[in-house]
Amino acid sequence: MTNNHGEVIAAATDGACSGNPGPGGWGGLIRFADGTVKEYGGHVPDTTNNRMELTAALEIMRKLKTLPLQAGITIRTDSKYLIDGLNKWILGWKKKGWKTAAGKPVLNQDLWKSLDKERLSNVNLEYVKGHSGDPDNERVDTIAVSFSKNIAIPLK
Repeated sequence: MTNNHGEVIAAATDGACSGNPGPGGWGGLIRFADGTVKEYGGHVPDTTNNRMELTAALEIMRKLKTLPLQAGITIRTDSKYLIDGLNKWILGWKKKGWKTAAGKPVLNQDLWKSLDKERLSNVNLEYVKGHSGDPDNERVDTIAVSFSKNIAIPLK
């Protein structure tokens, strides 16, 4: 990814599903030091909301790996599932052979494994309450919902 915008200073992700399961979409954005914002999104015909939350984070982490990052940047998300999974549960799942505390296979294991591989040690996840007026969260929600409905939306 070519970058003439300076360091990444912030990022945000969200996932949406029209029905759960149903058609899904994910949205993400990356904010640069020069004020530029790059937006991303995608559609999956049959999925779940949780898979879209994880996919959004995975896609943005992959993009961040190729860019210069300001120290202490965060990916803002309204998904406690994503945050708790990466910050709390994943170590136990790996120790138990990708089984939950109840001994069942971890759901969305493919995405969790990819997230674990792509994770950036210098980028943290930060919780933001959904639909609370946070501009980046509102924007990635709009992108994700539009993609879940397969509606074309102009991305910056």
